Amino acid sequence: MEANKRRVYLDHAATTYVKPQVLEAMTPYFTEYFGNASSNHTYGHEAHAGMEKAREQVRKAINAQLPQEICFTGGGSESDNMVLKGIAEAYAKKGNHIITTAIEHHAILHSCEWLEKNRGCEVTYLPVDAEGRVTPEQVEAAIKPNTILVSVMFANNEIGTLEPIREIGEVCHKHGVLFHTDAVQAVGAVPVDVQAMNIDLLSMSAHKFYGPKGVGVLYIKKGVRMPSLIHGGAQERGRRAGTDNVPGMVGLGAAIELAVKNMPESAKRIAALRDKLMKGILERVPECRVNGSLTDRLPNNLNICFRYIESESILLGLDLEGIACSSGSACNSGSLDPSHVLLAIGLTHEQANGALRLTLGDGTTEEDIDYVLEKLPPVIERLRRMSPLYVA
Repeated sequence: MEANKRRVYLDHAATTYVKPQVLEAMTPYFTEYFGNASSNHTYGHEAHAGMEKAREQVRKAINAQLPQEICFTGGGSESDNMVLKGIAEAYAKKGNHIITTAIEHHAILHSCEWLEKNRGCEVTYLPVDAEGRVTPEQVEAAIKPNTILVSVMFANNEIGTLEPIREIGEVCHKHGVLFHTDAVQAVGAVPVDVQAMNIDLLSMSAHKFYGPKGVGVLYIKKGVRMPSLIHGGAQERGRRAGTDNVPGMVGLGAAIELAVKNMPESAKRIAALRDKLMKGILERVPECRVNGSLTDRLPNNLNICFRYIESESILLGLDLEGIACSSGSACNSGSLDPSHVLLAIGLTHEQANGALRLTLGDGTTEEDIDYVLEKLPPVIERLRRMSPLYVA
């Protein structure tokens, strides 16, 4: 790519950069306060203090009752695996039925498949409507006497639709069933309150809200049993053995505190830019459609399908113009299959193969949006001229 070519990053759902304030908070724990947080001396105590400060920052950000309910993990996928496999083990005497949705992240879906195959669990995969939403009534109708867990994502990572989390949690508690939400895309973008929203277990990952990669959190409400899936030490109250990643934890704490503080202003600004981008594309490019809810949606997410062409070609054309975006989940970028999320909301294979996910962030400017609106339509037009399916 030419050195002077403009670069626009619209793939914040895949990952975000680490903000300077976050890196500044982390740096001393690589150098000055480098001790093992489990060591019983001053170096260890200093590291432990940083870790516990981060735990409290997370607790406040999601309104957990106790800092002990915050369990640090290696990221969102680990947190999701820990929930499903841990609850299946801890509550096996009560039942083996799990309820989830057809549009979950593959960390949930593949864990459910593993539990079905290797632990004899029964899993109900609820369908969603055309906007990607599941209803509390669907959840309630699926609950059985042997149901031990309901897992519904807070916000979809591809189409940005927000689920009715509080109402689903209320239904779960009414029937004495634990409720987990994969909130990896939601934390830092929209308000999350585990107490008000009836959430028992929640997954998050720091690199989605301007923190470092390789560190996440599993919120575990007091009283919920969670066995250790990694053995060898007593870290995280015996739930996750291994030397504590103190710099990562400190970075996560600083990032979530900053994200919550800036959320009202940031969400409003980003949503306005997203709406400008959406309006501009729909006006300039014929035969395209927006996927997901237009109202109950993450402020930074735009998922749009372009008829007659494939998303991989669009991505390549945009990358040559310095524009980075995606066709869906980065965790599934190597797959040639259409998005399971887009198929679940009723799109055909042909429509799903032409999807583009553009996700904005704190660094996105109005000039960035203008540049995309300048470069995207010619890319689409050029590709359509080459397509045997398209008739102008």
